[in-house]
Amino acid sequence: MRRVLDWLDDRSGYRAVLRSALDEPVPGGASFAYVWGSVLTFVFALQAVTGVLLALYYSPSSTDAWASVAYIEDQVTAGWFIRGLHHYGASAMVILAGLHMLQTAVYGAYKKPRELNWIVGVFLLAVLMAFALTGYLLPWDQTGYWATKVATGIAGSSPAIGDALQQVAQGGNEYGNLTITRFFTLHVFVLPGALVALIVAHVALFRKHGVTPRWGKSRDELQRTTAPFWPDQLLRDMIAIAVVFAVLCAVVVYTGGAGLDAPADPSSSFDARPEWYFRPLFQLLKYFHGPLETIVALGAPVVIGGVLLALPFADRGDSRDPRHRLRYLAVLGVGFAAAGALTAVSFAEDAGDEALQQRLADAERQADKARSLAAQYGVPAAGGPAVFTMEPGYEARKLWGERCAGCHQGGDRKGPEIGPGYNSRAWIRAFLRDPSGDRFFGVTKIDKMKPVQVQGTDFDALVEMVYAETGAADVDAALAERGRQLFDDGECSDCHSRDWDSEGDLGPNLGRRGTVDMLAAFIADPGHPRWFGDKNEMPRFGDKLTADQIRRLAEYVAALRDEAPDAPAGAAPR
Repeated sequence: MRRVLDWLDDRSGYRAVLRSALDEPVPGGASFAYVWGSVLTFVFALQAVTGVLLALYYSPSSTDAWASVAYIEDQVTAGWFIRGLHHYGASAMVILAGLHMLQTAVYGAYKKPRELNWIVGVFLLAVLMAFALTGYLLPWDQTGYWATKVATGIAGSSPAIGDALQQVAQGGNEYGNLTITRFFTLHVFVLPGALVALIVAHVALFRKHGVTPRWGKSRDELQRTTAPFWPDQLLRDMIAIAVVFAVLCAVVVYTGGAGLDAPADPSSSFDARPEWYFRPLFQLLKYFHGPLETIVALGAPVVIGGVLLALPFADRGDSRDPRHRLRYLAVLGVGFAAAGALTAVSFAEDAGDEALQQRLADAERQADKARSLAAQYGVPAAGGPAVFTMEPGYEARKLWGERCAGCHQGGDRKGPEIGPGYNSRAWIRAFLRDPSGDRFFGVTKIDKMKPVQVQGTDFDALVEMVYAETGAADVDAALAERGRQLFDDGECSDCHSRDWDSEGDLGPNLGRRGTVDMLAAFIADPGHPRWFGDKNEMPRFGDKLTADQIRRLAEYVAALRDEAPDAPAGAAPR
């Protein structure tokens, strides 16, 4: 092994490089205050590794992006964990960059001759925020789509170059396939390249000027306590890296990963919220309206960046003691405090908005439904919201919403109410007691049927008889048979028949009433003599729909019997 290493060193000189790195002097000795740069570098490397793993499965197109992320989350081994590390790693980098900046400011490490390194650090922070902005859109879900659309809309309001800037970002006038490919290019190629270049410059400048020691120590004391990077400082760096990685893993496991909203649907509305590190600006914009909102949205980042870049040139004193630089540190302190306060207010307002919380809960259910359908049936080639078309019964519900709901649901009904619980015992009971009520035939011209007057178990038996015709599995056979006897021997048989093959009498034939076969035949031709004959007001659908469509619609209506009456129904699915 030694001979191999000697050969490698002879060709590469790696030992000199390694020795240079490990022998770097640390004035004043090792300290946990110096770990932030190393931890940031580790998290960036983690982002690169997890990003490459995600890219193996990710497809950057408006039709496939959401499906590929859903596949990563729900079907790739440990995919949810890898994506969770990548997602929360972005937040970790923002937090660590903030802590690194604070430590640098407190130690006065931006002062001469380290001004340029501070400036490079500010640009590094800007690139990190750009990473977050471009990565937010890539899942092509509701949150990323609408939040990014707001952001590009703000950029589009920039004077002179706004329209051109927005079109370049979007790849046209509207969001689409070019939008996601451009954001992907920025996120995976352009920004990583810029970040690596800035990190190299940052490290080179750091090595040139060395570690900034704690203030208040004399030259002799610093020389006496100076120690090499290896082993003490490296040990502290590794401890900090291990702690940060452990916290990241714990957060991912606790939260279940990054999560994924429903596919982006441009035709819908959505309560978009940015990631927490953009919340201060999001909340600040609520206090301004009209042109002022645009001015603040564009101006706030410029002002913050300008203040940070100007700090080394404003604080030109010789002392690095924080007590002698309070006014400069106060600017940073107030900025961090204001950002924290705005973030807290933003989350508190959202938590207190009951209507918003209900909409968010609905959106979460929609997201769960989309992911479940994608896992079970896959995502159609059309992508995005088309995943909902994979749900069993989708076409039937769509047909119901388009063809039937207008006449059978809502206040402007033209026919009997049909919804969850239709043809259940409760529905039959209510109908027999008040067939001409507004809920039933009261909105039609059919007004001949009188309320059933029998009481007690006889009434229960008639209800059970009608219920049994639907083909339900939980019929009380004895009670239904008692109902048939009462039906045949009483006034009911004067108007209605139970023989499927016979035509109706004064009233519709009740044979197989509520079964799929009966409903399909009825939907095809409700004016058939078996049912309403010349009293019929319902359109004939046998000439408007295919036999398969009618069958599916009949299956949907028959299934309503077993749904809870308060369940939503009738509207076409999103």
